[in-house]
Amino acid sequence: MLKGELRKEIRERKRQFDSATLAGLSLAAVKGLSGHPAILRASTVVLYHPLADEVDVRPLLALATSKTLLLPRVTGPTDMELRLYTGPDCLAAGAFGIMEPSGPLFTDYHRIDLAIIPGMAFDRHGHRLGRGRGYYDRFLPLIPQAYKIGVCFPFQLVDSVPTEQTDVPVDEVMCGELRIER
Repeated sequence: MLKGELRKEIRERKRQFDSATLAGLSLAAVKGLSGHPAILRASTVVLYHPLADEVDVRPLLALATSKTLLLPRVTGPTDMELRLYTGPDCLAAGAFGIMEPSGPLFTDYHRIDLAIIPGMAFDRHGHRLGRGRGYYDRFLPLIPQAYKIGVCFPFQLVDSVPTEQTDVPVDEVMCGELRIER
């Protein structure tokens, strides 16, 4: 299956669930993540502020009280940067309506221990299908030392994600409460 076809299929699957069901599925994923050993030992974490159809990891923003928490900010059609999350007051609507941080720019990539990554689909080998702009495809090679956890709803786990040579797989997929390590 081609990437565009898989994105279309996942969008169709998402339409079968109402927002309350997706919220429940998000809570299961957050529960699994909150006690995850990688989160417990990490000091610098990349997280994301979700779109309406992504796993809602906003409860994990509370990690900012004990860890350096970074969120992406879109800077161009295919580029993003990391900004320090300093609390809810530092968020403003940015590209695609995503809440983005206005905190200080963060470029000390070797300090990042953990990255929690959204995706349209994942497979059991850690391959990720994004939305097609390549933001994370360009970012993930900058943090080879970081443990990478892809986060998705159970219906986003597929047998195979089409890959290219430049794709960086995640180390683990958190699919609801199910943890799949590669």
